[in-house]
Amino acid sequence: MSEPKTLLQMAGAPMHPSPWDQAALVIIDAQNEYTTGMLPLTGVQAAVAETRKLLDAARAKGTPVIHVVHQGKPGGAFNPEGPGGQIVPELTPQAGETIVRKGLPNAFAGTDLADKLKATGRKELIIAGFMTHMCVSATARAALDHGYRATVVAGACATRDLPDPLGGVVKAEQIHRTALTELADRFSVIAKDAAAWS
Repeated sequence: MSEPKTLLQMAGAPMHPSPWDQAALVIIDAQNEYTTGMLPLTGVQAAVAETRKLLDAARAKGTPVIHVVHQGKPGGAFNPEGPGGQIVPELTPQAGETIVRKGLPNAFAGTDLADKLKATGRKELIIAGFMTHMCVSATARAALDHGYRATVVAGACATRDLPDPLGGVVKAEQIHRTALTELADRFSVIAKDAAAWS
């Protein structure tokens, strides 16, 4: 039996991470809700630190940066007026960096993300953020529909344990790995961490 291959590999698609000079960095939902709020994630501090490396690299190379922020309802998770809805301090946007506010997992849905990306003139995305199986996955999948080649950075993403609908609990590490594996089949190149560009 032959070794499994992704659809991208079978199609002969390029498998290198998106180059900084051709990409925009999209940071999804890097908010306090996932670090100190209602939805703490497994390995989130390490993922924030890795995202900071990407952010530093993007700034050094003049790569456009877009911060996607999830907005919940007042009093609930991701309250835009509460601490949980704020971007984590380590990843605070700088002047000139775009902020896109969303209400659904897919950052393109009901937002101006597509217009903001089009204005950059870039056709590739480097994606980091939270949660791997939810908003990162939904956005990376939608990026293909919008004509973008995406790279998802594994070490700059994280998720949480979930109840298994067939019984028991699925650990965050397995969910993270599975979500990345699914994306790697057709939707994204997966880079291990920021060192993939060194």
